[in-house]
Amino acid sequence: MTSDNRPIGIFDSGLGGLTSVRALEKCLPDENIIYFGDTGRVPYGTRSNETIIQYSMDDLAFLLRRNVKAVLVACGTVSSIALPTLSEMTDIPIVGVVEPACRNACKDALTDNGGIAGNIAIFGTQATAKNGAYTALIKKTNPAFNVSTVACPMFVPLAENGYIEKGNLITVEIAKEYVEKLREFKPSSLILGCTHYPILRPNIEIACEKVLGYVPKITDAGECAARSVKDMLAEKGRLCIKREEEYPKFYVSDETRNFTNIASAFLGRSIRSVTRINITGQAQEIPGSIRNISFNDDTENKE
Repeated sequence: MTSDNRPIGIFDSGLGGLTSVRALEKCLPDENIIYFGDTGRVPYGTRSNETIIQYSMDDLAFLLRRNVKAVLVACGTVSSIALPTLSEMTDIPIVGVVEPACRNACKDALTDNGGIAGNIAIFGTQATAKNGAYTALIKKTNPAFNVSTVACPMFVPLAENGYIEKGNLITVEIAKEYVEKLREFKPSSLILGCTHYPILRPNIEIACEKVLGYVPKITDAGECAARSVKDMLAEKGRLCIKREEEYPKFYVSDETRNFTNIASAFLGRSIRSVTRINITGQAQEIPGSIRNISFNDDTENKE
């Protein structure tokens, strides 16, 4: 049996990708994981496409310097906008959250689940909603499906600032505003198209029950992507047999204390340490392999 002990890299605009770390640890407990959260530049969802692409190139470049064997882009915004550009930077596999989520949601939408069969709703960032990547993939899978995308700009700040406990009045009320936009649509399937959103799932479900009178079948985009990474590594014979002691490793681009405090809620456990790095300028916008991209030195501070 072959083994590849190189780490899997995961990056997101902030804390949300930790839900993908949790999912990946559940289905691949022996893998070495490196996580980068761009907490200094969060959120990505309100940025221009050009800025999102540049930020994501920096993020990927940082992980590639650490000899990762695959990268999970645990950001719906980046997955819907920058994946083709990122794939040109390296030959290693890069898995986004959009395609796996769409496959799962299309399967779920075949039954009504309390709503109308074939109606799929997407909760995403403003950039994801504008880009339309989820809609395009769903329509490609089944042109008869109907899609409604709702931009949820308040969800990321709520998650990042700890408004995550079940029944939180502020989070439920904001979620109800977003679900209200689906009242007439009556989705049978709902994609949480940003990896921040699963941490708010109990409150989203409460809002669905109050507004729609039912809870659609929910797709966690990060969880679907984690399963795709597992399948891909298994097929290529690149699974790790035993995790090394120093993993998982966590990096951020801003203050570490807030990350440490909130990360436990996303992961369901505490973390040992987190390292702050200077992410700006890690990659330059030039075509070709990562070997052609120059890097700045890291500025690292551990806590």
